[in-house]
Amino acid sequence: MPDEHFKKIGMIARWKPVHIGQAVVLRALCAHADQAYIGIGSSNRYNVRNPFTLEETQDMLRLALYGRDNYTLIPVPDLDDGPRWRMLVLDLFGDIDLFVTDNPYVANLLRNDYRILRPVELIPSEEQVRADGTMVRAMMARGEGWQAWVEERCALYIQEKKLDERFRQEFGLETLALTTIVE
Repeated sequence: MPDEHFKKIGMIARWKPVHIGQAVVLRALCAHADQAYIGIGSSNRYNVRNPFTLEETQDMLRLALYGRDNYTLIPVPDLDDGPRWRMLVLDLFGDIDLFVTDNPYVANLLRNDYRILRPVELIPSEEQVRADGTMVRAMMARGEGWQAWVEERCALYIQEKKLDERFRQEFGLETLALTTIVE
């Protein structure tokens, strides 16, 4: 699969923040397509799971994709209605060759519309990084070493804008409480 090339690839994630595992996926999307459609999920939400604004997330994605120009960022709001959300995605992304997702619910919603592929199938095993946003946000809430898990330009952006401090003030305790419940 890593050698296959497509005209158009689409993917939706929340990217909050863009961690090193996602940075590898973003680069792979652009490398495997003439045009990558990168959806920013939950674009209409600002909460404990979405602690960066749409504009901040767009800035981080542009930083993670520095030097590439074959992508389009697409805000994709939550509608709290799977079938309606599916229709919205079809409208926003149109005809694409491949949809990349690691979310079983999203894969199920779109399986009859697009060829679905998991992100790990796009990336050689030696480049894969096991990281997720929940883990990174928990580290950020504790103020411990999150920078090593976030794409370097994005980590600098977060620190320069003091978004990590804002996150800890607004969502730190709630994040830690949710992490405790999950563990």
